[in-house]
Amino acid sequence: MITLVVNGEARRCAAGLNLEQALGQLGYQPRLVVVEFNGTILPRSAWTGQLVVESDVLEVVTIVGGGS
Repeated sequence: MITLVVNGEARRCAAGLNLEQALGQLGYQPRLVVVEFNGTILPRSAWTGQLVVESDVLEVVTIVGGGS
């Protein structure tokens, strides 16, 4: 297990995961979020190639549809 900082809170997930897998394990639906990874907005196309490691910092914003 590793510890990440997600939206300012320490969260644990399995080691050896890529970003997309880690998001799923943390309870997010990857297709509905935008992620800042260690200070950089990471394009969705890079998520499967980006491994998460101890102390990585994620800011996860959920996309919400709506309107009138």
